[in-house]
Amino acid sequence: MSTKHDVRRMAEEIVAREGAFVNDPDDPGGATKYGVTIHTLRNIPWGDLDGDGDIDVMDVRALSQDHAILIFEERYFFGPRIDELPEALQATVFDMYVNAGANAVKLLQRLLCEMAPPEIAVDGVIGPQTIAAANRAWERAGDRLVDAYGIERRNFYFRIADRRPASRKYARTRAGGKGGWIKRAEEFISPEYHMTDAQFQARVAAWG
Repeated sequence: MSTKHDVRRMAEEIVAREGAFVNDPDDPGGATKYGVTIHTLRNIPWGDLDGDGDIDVMDVRALSQDHAILIFEERYFFGPRIDELPEALQATVFDMYVNAGANAVKLLQRLLCEMAPPEIAVDGVIGPQTIAAANRAWERAGDRLVDAYGIERRNFYFRIADRRPASRKYARTRAGGKGGWIKRAEEFISPEYHMTDAQFQARVAAWG
């Protein structure tokens, strides 16, 4: 199992990936800083960081890296029980949970239904069945399980961009290359499974 030091390191890496304050109208998450959205702050007892009696964009701006790390550790790692998954899976599921909430667990559960039957509920909740299935899959597949999950993440991002043109800028750069979402998923995939430029261009060709 990961130590508190390991979890903090993973959270610090997520903060670095997410970057500073943004309030992009094309992002359904709204105002965000270090990966923490205004909606997340509104569900935290101490979310009124500027003490003016409400939680708004100014509170997002006031968020510190330490605040973000604390939120990630409590609400996105230990809270959903990611610490009980095989250690090799924890960083990628943690990163995805910050990025996509319970969808991170649903992706894993669907994958486990394929790799480690019997089937388990795809409900976005890590419970005893999910933990047992993850351990079975890890014993059988080892690092291939981590790669398979990373590929599922990449496919998840592509599907969002397929459905929502406004989100395509998160999957490819202005110059047409791999964008942040795809690069983020591939950080957790072995290099041999990264898409080549040609494969990426073929995948996004229908976007125009």
